[in-house]
Amino acid sequence: MKTRFSVLAALAVASMLAAPVVAEELRVAPAAPPQHPSYYMYEKFVEFLSAESGGNLTATIIGPEVVALPQVKDALATGLLNVGNALPLYFAADFPKTVVAGDLALLGRSPHAMGLAMTEFGATCAPCQAEFKAFNSVFLGSGASDVYVLLTTKPVKTVDDLKGLRLRSGGAPYSRWAEHFGATPVNMPVGETFEAMSQGTIDGTMASIVDMLSFRLVDVAKYVTPVPIGTYHVTSNFTTTLDTWKGLSVEQRTQLLAAANRADTQLTDRWAFQLPEVARKAVADSTIEVLEPDAALLAASEEFAAADAAARVAADPLAGQFADLVKKWTAIVEEVGGDPEALAARAQTEIWSKIDLNTYGM
Repeated sequence: MKTRFSVLAALAVASMLAAPVVAEELRVAPAAPPQHPSYYMYEKFVEFLSAESGGNLTATIIGPEVVALPQVKDALATGLLNVGNALPLYFAADFPKTVVAGDLALLGRSPHAMGLAMTEFGATCAPCQAEFKAFNSVFLGSGASDVYVLLTTKPVKTVDDLKGLRLRSGGAPYSRWAEHFGATPVNMPVGETFEAMSQGTIDGTMASIVDMLSFRLVDVAKYVTPVPIGTYHVTSNFTTTLDTWKGLSVEQRTQLLAAANRADTQLTDRWAFQLPEVARKAVADSTIEVLEPDAALLAASEEFAAADAAARVAADPLAGQFADLVKKWTAIVEEVGGDPEALAARAQTEIWSKIDLNTYGM
């Protein structure tokens, strides 16, 4: 069923369309509340856009009370937004080739490498580009979460401890991981995790440590087991409408892209490093116990992740293309380090400098 905007959104559209629209003033939406890393990313984007363009391109953030994640597609299509945080996994039917990269989530060990690999994949994968064009949009980069771990109400230190547990899964790779170790994956919206854990419907979740704060799991979880599972990285942080892109000069496209590229790595820095540090402190200040997984569990998890990725690569050449990019960017991140501005500069050199903005996305 087609998503309907709220009355507030309709009024916002009407008010915006009633006034003259200056092409250089972009309406942009993180589709997330201020505490979310996507909002932080958009605040950085607005700052970078003004700096890169010398103030000739500006942006106004439209909040989630007007455009939330499920509404981004319609908001872009109607012209309410020029740029929006359109997650391909939310619109998987529109992006079957792009989301192939998400099926390799278990490769995620270096957040910056995953985000930058996804950026290069989205920018250079011909079928992915065709999907964005059909979506009437242009792809300007990605970011990634921290590496997911186990947040549970029962202790997990060994492979045997996983057997029989019911664990919330954020997607097919995580479900395969759980099933491999004898756990039962449960697909549910992340916002329902707290209630499900508190009621005993599930025994835990495979998730970002940041969920301890974002979804108040710090009040219901009893254990954290830092066994690396994977990342969330199939994002399109600054999905720009094709009409907006075509209406910009090549110089303006260059400025818009430069701002987006810088903000892409800021998302990963916020999501995978800044916020997890805060969450780990909250855990340390609570009664939650951080358990050390035994060597056998760690080894078994790594072995399964490698086998799972190999199976995906064997089944789909696009998966192989993404896996190769993960290797490439893992080496680059090891060389450059974790500074988001330095990584953005490397992405400019490795990816965007090789793309002709006269024709990109069109």
